[in-house]
Amino acid sequence: MFMHNKRLQYTVRVAEPNPALASLLLEQFGGPDGELAAAMRYFTQGLAEDDPGRKDMLLDIATEELSHLEVIGSIVAMLNKGVKSELSEAALEEADLYMSLNAGGNSHTQSLLYGGGPSLTNSSGVPWSAAYIDSRGDPTCDLRSNIAAESRAKIIYERLINITDDPGIKDALGFLMTREVAHQKSFEKALYSITDNFPSGKLPGLAPYANMYVNTSQGEGDMTGPWNEGEQWERLDDVAGNLPVDGGDGLPTVQISDAQMAAYEAMMARLQSRPDANPTTGADLGAGPGAGKTTDEDLGGASDMKEAKAMGNAQADAIIAANSSQ
Repeated sequence: MFMHNKRLQYTVRVAEPNPALASLLLEQFGGPDGELAAAMRYFTQGLAEDDPGRKDMLLDIATEELSHLEVIGSIVAMLNKGVKSELSEAALEEADLYMSLNAGGNSHTQSLLYGGGPSLTNSSGVPWSAAYIDSRGDPTCDLRSNIAAESRAKIIYERLINITDDPGIKDALGFLMTREVAHQKSFEKALYSITDNFPSGKLPGLAPYANMYVNTSQGEGDMTGPWNEGEQWERLDDVAGNLPVDGGDGLPTVQISDAQMAAYEAMMARLQSRPDANPTTGADLGAGPGAGKTTDEDLGGASDMKEAKAMGNAQADAIIAANSSQ
């Protein structure tokens, strides 16, 4: 059950309307790293969580994210106040009104379609999507995703702070940015309160490959460090000489029935390519300057190709007839 307190969690002070800035701030209203996405991510995780401590934390943070959605939405609404009334009352001359609507970003969409109110879109006008929620139902996986989400949101707030000189907006955005830091710390503590939290899930990694570092990008710029060298790593530099790493022949195989094999062979006969053929194509016939080298040689062995296709079709028809009679 929710009860709404009409006072914001943090006071919003906007110096003057700025619809272009409002459009950019929508990134944290309806964008993938915004407050609605965070609230929905943590609510759905919290509702499914069985651990009482993590459940309480997730629902606390989810509810706070909704209050942050209210703060950022209020800033957007304040920034659109001037153009909202001017558009509604046609208070400006046509040219001036047009200029105000096209001040930048997708401000014209915000003004015309949403009347200056905050819309659940990102800064480019893309509607909010539940696809932004990437929960997997495993706390060691989801908490890491939450940590990354808070980190991304913190960076977006930094960039928004850097593009405005409105002191009141900078102050409010600084608060929201700092709460992302606090949430990240909570998620980190919750993750490391799980004794065996790496790797995610129950199944252990396969021993021969858990410590392998495969140096697949070689040449100038090769670097070593704790991520690929040291006592916990078995470095594989001769990649080609050690393929496949499981000691097999590296070839894919599948077991299929005799009927499936007959159909497969018929398909291959019908669709086989002719490496010795050099057919004239549409590109050859229509070639002009800049087309590069072309050929006017006729398809060699066309009759052989037709015979192969006919044979494949006959085999396929026979298989279909045999299956139909069973």
